[in-house]
Parts: sequence; C-alpha cells; structure tokens
Amino acid sequence: MSLNEQFIERAKAKPRRIVLPEADDQRMVEAAARLADEGIAIPILVGDPAISAPAGVEVVSPASDERAAAYAALYAQQRGVKEGIAKRLVKKPLMFGAMMVSAGDADGMVAGVANPTAQVISAAGLGVGYAKGVSQASSYFVMVVPGDPDRVLVFADCAVVVDPNAQELAEIAVITARNARKLLDVEPKVAMLSFSTHGSASHEHVDKVRKATELARAMAPDLAIDGDLQVDAAIVESVARKKCPESPLAGQANVLVFPDLNAGNMGYKLVQRLAKAAAIGPVMQGFSRPVNDLSRGASVDDIVAVSAIAALQCE
Repeated sequence: MSLNEQFIERAKAKPRRIVLPEADDQRMVEAAARLADEGIAIPILVGDPAISAPAGVEVVSPASDERAAAYAALYAQQRGVKEGIAKRLVKKPLMFGAMMVSAGDADGMVAGVANPTAQVISAAGLGVGYAKGVSQASSYFVMVVPGDPDRVLVFADCAVVVDPNAQELAEIAVITARNARKLLDVEPKVAMLSFSTHGSASHEHVDKVRKATELARAMAPDLAIDGDLQVDAAIVESVARKKCPESPLAGQANVLVFPDLNAGNMGYKLVQRLAKAAAIGPVMQGFSRPVNDLSRGASVDDIVAVSAIAALQCE
C-alpha cells in the first residue's frame, strides 16, 4: 500500500467536512464524488447551484446561500473592514470556502486547480487565519525513496517562503516537525540544513541557520532539533559520527529544513528525479485550520489524496 493509500484509509476512520471551492472544474466534481462514495471525507462543493451534484455531495452557492451574510459579518469583525466590502469578498468561491472553515461549517479546504497558489494562500490567510505563533504560510513535501520505505523524509519549505529570516525559519521547523508527527506518526528529528556543520564554515547564511536553531529550540524544547548541519551529517550515521558526534540526531534526521526556497526546491527535485522518490505535496501549513493547495494540473487522484491529507490534519 502506498503512503497516499494509507492516508486515504486512515481518513476513512473519521470522515471530515472538506470544502472544495472550485466546483466549476469537472475534476473537483469527480473528486467530490469519489470522496463521498468511498467514505474518505464529506465533500462540499462551492460554485454554481446548477451543477449536478453527485450522490452524497453538497453544493453551495455564495450568491444564494443564507450563511453568506453571517460570513461577511464575521469577516468584517475579524479584519476590521466594512461589511459592504466583506459581502463582496465572500461572494467569491475561494473566500466563501475559507469562511466556511473559519466559521466551523467545514473542517478544511482544498483548492488550486483553477486558482494560482498565491490566491489560495491569500484567501486562507485572510479567511481562516494563521495558527498561534505563526506569521505566514509555508509547506512541506513527504519524500518516499524507493528501496528504503521505512525512512520517509519530510522536506520544508520547498514551495512557498522564498527567503525566510531566522524567526520564520524557526517557525517553519517547529510546525513542520509537529505536522510530521501528526501525519506520519513518527518522532520528528529536525535538521536545520546548511553548507556548514556546527560552525565548520563562517558566513552570514550559516549565522541565520544557527540563530533559527536556537529560536526553534526555545519555541519547542520537546523537539529534537539540531543545526547548522550539512545534509550528509544530518542523514548518514557514519558521517554524523565524524562531523558532529555530539549531535542529538546522530545522522537519523527525518525532517530536513532548508535555509531558503532555492535550496529546498532544488533539493526535493533532485531527490525526486535522481532517486526516483515519490514527492507528496506540497502540503500547506501554518493556517489555524487545514487548507491545502493543488497544482493546476492536478488529477482527480491528486485531489482525493490531498483531501485525505487535509482530513488527517484536522486531528
């Protein structure tokens, strides 16, 4: 059973209400039908009320749904804007879906097949809001390397935050570790990656990683976090014994936090292409409730899998 299949089976144990605010895209309609038919989630499509709803799937229209006024009032209160502005915003399917999550009428949201990532993040940030102690959205990939199925790795951030400062990097490390624990049922061992291992090189880029490591440890003293670490010192036990014998990770890191998007994006794609690893994601994180983004080229299978992940993030 693949990891995605495992996520789907786990989601069936407690189906969650997942809003899909792009009902005008046929892929979303087909995915909603599968989610309902297989008992993976309770899908809610947001869009044109004339859409023929599959069995077990609710379709809501922002233009006519009686909850729109309440959502507008809630948004106006949360953001300090006039209700007239809020009413216009809430009529947009993405924002309506985000406010369903904010109001507790849905447990999570999955979007992106018809809207760019920036718009999904914007709607989620404004409507759902960020988790306590988190200043912005970020993401992670779950990497499954063929031939080594017992060592699943989590890479962050490879898709969203271009050049995090030390505080932002620490936030990414902590929230990624907690999500790895929740989604994969593993004890996270977090490596803050650099071209230096424990001060073997001197540069402001290394200083940022070392400062982020200190901040992350202060934020989450319960987590095993170490840095600055080169990749081999983070994941190869024999190298760790030579380069950083005092490291609490001992070359067994399973959460790799890259210093910036350049490194993260290149890193996951190298592992995906050269090692033929399965790259599951990007999985969004940082919001107060689950919101996940999709590629605009996503398949129905992708939508179903990401919806299952969103359901598990609700736990």
